[in-house]
Amino acid sequence: MPNRLNKKKALKLLQTASLLELGRRADEVRWRLHPRREVSFVIDRNINYTNLCVSRCRFCAFSRPPHHPEGYVLSRAQIFQKIEELLDQEGTQILLQGGLNPALGLPWFEDLFRAIKKNYPIHIHGLSPPEIFFLAQKEKVSIREVLRRLKAAGLDSIPGGGAEILVERVRQKLSPRKVSAAGWLKVMEEAHQLGLKSSATMMFGSIETDAEIIEHLDRVRRLQDKTNGFIAFIPWSFQPSNTALHHLKPASGVRYLRVLAMARIFLDNVPNLQASWVTQGPKLGQVALFFGANDFGSTMLEENVVRAAGAAHRVSLEEAVRIIRSAGFTPVQRNQQYQILKRF
Repeated sequence: MPNRLNKKKALKLLQTASLLELGRRADEVRWRLHPRREVSFVIDRNINYTNLCVSRCRFCAFSRPPHHPEGYVLSRAQIFQKIEELLDQEGTQILLQGGLNPALGLPWFEDLFRAIKKNYPIHIHGLSPPEIFFLAQKEKVSIREVLRRLKAAGLDSIPGGGAEILVERVRQKLSPRKVSAAGWLKVMEEAHQLGLKSSATMMFGSIETDAEIIEHLDRVRRLQDKTNGFIAFIPWSFQPSNTALHHLKPASGVRYLRVLAMARIFLDNVPNLQASWVTQGPKLGQVALFFGANDFGSTMLEENVVRAAGAAHRVSLEEAVRIIRSAGFTPVQRNQQYQILKRF
């Protein structure tokens, strides 16, 4: 692609450009990709089906080891109730994620997905690459076979969780028991080849370097060149409270905006960039709309993982509409494929 930003130039830009310069360049990319004065959002619910997990990531305050008294697995009735509450609020998708629970095999998920699809008109955006990789190891089958069976059972798309930073130095220090960077990318490539679209994420603000942030963006961009399967990118800042890394200072709002803008400038082939009000709060989420973000993410009827680490921001449908409108944009409700369902 002509005039594409390479890693060396991107690193220099991230480290030396002023905040407003980064914002200006990111905003230019945003308007080139999305010339209509609209900001989208989705009405969904994050259903964490279990908090039992063998990964023991140092940045996580949500999970519990197997057999822990605070551990849980949601019953089908509990999951169905959550879906019904979401549908009552005109929600269109569930984000279904949980821990790496050795008690739950592939048939458990197949049965659950089939039951959901039989009973509810809902999009299943579920099981991030660590969960899929873990299932493949547990069942002793290929990643492709796991994905094929899950898709047949009702899986519609895949969230980009578990990416953290796609560099092994960082992963070995933060989450050595979880899928490698290469494994994460492999799951996504196989999913895209099977027609399952996905998002991609980046958790920054822990122990990574600026160069490792750029490396993460480059690995996402290279896979997108190959598959065109990423529909959105969501960078979010690490929340250290209640984790093993509680001594670290959380990334500032300025740092968040710099990284967000850099993502928009560098990821020229990923169509949508989400603002992360969940970690930064709704006011900075609004400012993010001028630093490359064209999407306000989710109204998120329920969120447990980030909240466990100390962030407790909430945004109702009415507030999301107000925030977007007061920034000078038309709020639009979308589905997971970024098709517009309603204009406000």
